[in-house]
Amino acid sequence: MTFCELRKKDVICIGDGRLLGRVTDLEFDASSGQVRALIVPGGTGFSCLLHGDRSMMSIPWQQIACIGDDVILVAQPSCRPCGK
Repeated sequence: MTFCELRKKDVICIGDGRLLGRVTDLEFDASSGQVRALIVPGGTGFSCLLHGDRSMMSIPWQQIACIGDDVILVAQPSCRPCGK
């Protein structure tokens, strides 16, 4: 799978079904060359757009439950709306 294919997939939190966004970047381990995390927009939703919160969220590779044809499912304990 290429980065171009990954960035076309929606990232969904399994805990609350919330759309986290799409992959914008990857974090690599310099010594092994393995992907350590997916980077997605941290602030999503209407209130985040109003307040301009567009920080980035790092999702460790171990928290990725499944990469499907259209979505990436994430089992992340911190899946919650911005500002909470």
